[in-house]
Amino acid sequence: MVLSLTAYAVIPIYTLMFVSGTNWFTSNLSVIGSWPGRRLSFFLLGIIIGIYYLVVLKRLLSCLPRHPLESLLLYTAFSLLVLAVTTPYLPDSVPFQAFLHVVFAFSSSVLLALCLCLILWRLSGLSLSARRALRPYRQGLAAILAVSALLLVIAGIISSALEIFFVIATTILVQRLYVRRFRLSPYGSR
Repeated sequence: MVLSLTAYAVIPIYTLMFVSGTNWFTSNLSVIGSWPGRRLSFFLLGIIIGIYYLVVLKRLLSCLPRHPLESLLLYTAFSLLVLAVTTPYLPDSVPFQAFLHVVFAFSSSVLLALCLCLILWRLSGLSLSARRALRPYRQGLAAILAVSALLLVIAGIISSALEIFFVIATTILVQRLYVRRFRLSPYGSR
């Protein structure tokens, strides 16, 4: 119940409230989060999103008999997200820290996407029925990545529009996959 509420209400609503009053195609969460009145909100947004992914994906990994690579990707993505939201993005006053912030945030997202790809691939290999059941999730993730790439091309930057879409879409995908986990594998009942 708490995870569903977080996925379908808390993360989308908080994310949209955080970017309210900004241009989604010329700004991004890091820029908005560097504003004095929004630093704490940015930190909380990142922590809520990061903890959600960590908890749900860790539970999804329990559907797999062995998952060291996926676990490494998940924990590294979470650590990089924490580093991103605690490293200031102030390119004019601390350019090196701003550069690190960008590297941390981007790397976290890439590792999360890679972790999701591997989880779906591994779960799909458990059985023919799992492969069929997970086809919409694999297609959904491919669509999320394609639309994200399109938003990057349209804006020419990692924009709020891209970040909002990626966060909300992957959160919903992960939650739906999490709800389905017990039907995928005998390991899912842990």
